[in-house]
This record gives sequence, structure tokens and C-alpha cells, in this order.
Amino acid sequence: MIIDTHCHLDNEAYLSDIDGVIRNAKEEGVKAFLIPGADFDTLPRAIELSEKYSEVFFAVGTHPYDIDKYDEKIIEKYVNHPKCVAIGECGLDYYRLPDDESEKKENIKKQKEVFISQIELSKRYKKPLIIHIREASNDSREILEKYASKDLGGVLHCFNASPHLLPLSNMNFYFGIGGVLTFKNAKKLVEILPQIPKERLLIETDAPYLTPHPFRGVRNEPYYTKYVSLKMAEIFGLNDDEIRSITTKNAKNLFKEFSNIS
Repeated sequence: MIIDTHCHLDNEAYLSDIDGVIRNAKEEGVKAFLIPGADFDTLPRAIELSEKYSEVFFAVGTHPYDIDKYDEKIIEKYVNHPKCVAIGECGLDYYRLPDDESEKKENIKKQKEVFISQIELSKRYKKPLIIHIREASNDSREILEKYASKDLGGVLHCFNASPHLLPLSNMNFYFGIGGVLTFKNAKKLVEILPQIPKERLLIETDAPYLTPHPFRGVRNEPYYTKYVSLKMAEIFGLNDDEIRSITTKNAKNLFKEFSNIS
């Protein structure tokens, strides 16, 4: 079986056919789904789905693009919900910084503050982290090494193939691998993947985004995890069942609420 550890099923792209999306994925062996908390506006939908489907879980947090909406009280309101398994997706993203230097510095400062705040919440409520890192590997690693808990750990969502982040595997951080692995221009990720300990690999889609080859251009959904698993198996010289078993075990180790999924 497969666990999709990062899929935005609360996205409006699934409003009309979420039942079919989940059914199709389950028929392919996807037995659990984790909706990351990227936006407080869609959080009610994530909670609704988690309460409707036994296989759906959610996290609560604020994406770096939404730091102006960050509210610690909202996270605290939902973090103890029985289907809430993590804090995030939180982190640093320097891809869309303002052009003005003073605004850029202020944005980076606020991103770091919001990131650290969510790390502290993860420790307070004993929940692992879902981390978003884009063009900010150095600062992200520095913050995680200084503030994060080795006991709780987390996942580096959509791992960006930065060698600088590999030592975080020693802090109980896992590496989320999705459809990007199948892209023709993903040579860096393909090359670095074998350097990641197999016991630190997770499968994700980031649906509805980053649809695997050969389906790029259409809406992504958890069903397509099969193509990530197949590509991983090819790179490691294993069969698909072995990769599914390894990554499922890893997901259950990190997210304890998945332990009863079978």
C-alpha cells in the first residue's frame, strides 16, 4: 500500500468529485491521505474531509506565502483534533521575495519568525513538522538545527535535492518525494535520491500540483503516487512492492496516527 503524505484535497480543484478521487486512489492501493495546513481559509474543508473519511488526516499550519494571515490561536484551536497529525506546512520560501531590499529583509525576518513559532508549537503539542523549503536551504537548516526536536522530527516536503539538507536525516527528518522525480529535468533529484537513507523516504503528490510524467498538465491526485513509487524503485534497484512497504512503514513511524492503517 501507499500513504500520500502531502495532498491538498481541500483545494477547490476537488470540490466536484472528491469521492471519486479518493475511491480511485484506494483502488490503486493508497490507503491514507494527509492534507497539509497551508491556508487557514481551506482548513474547515480539510477538517470536514477528515471527519467524513477514516483514511483522511490533516495538519494545521501556515505556508510562507501566507505569513500575513498567521495566527497561533487558530493552530492551537485545531491541533488537538483527533485527525490532526502535524504542524505545517511551514518553512521558508525565498522564491518570490519583494524587489525592494528593505521589504525583502522584512519579509525574510517575518518568515523566520513565523517558522520558528510553528516549530515551538510542534514541540508544545508534540506533533511532527511538515516543512516547505524553496531557495532557502541554508537558513532553513540553521533554524531546524537550532529549534526543532529530534524526538518529533518531520518531513521536508517536496525535497529540493539540496545536499545541504541531507544531514537533517540525523534529526529524524524525512524526505518527501513526489512527481518531480519523474520529470525529465529532475537529474539533480535523481542523482541525490540514493544518498537519502531508505528509512527516511516518504511518497507524496502535492496534488493538485506537480503531476508525474507522463501526465503533466492534468490535475494531480493521489492515484498518481504509483508513478512516484515506480520511479523510486527503478532508481534504487528494488521492486515496486518493496518501495511501497518501505515508505508506508516510514510514514507510520513519523505520523503515529497512521499506525492502524492497513
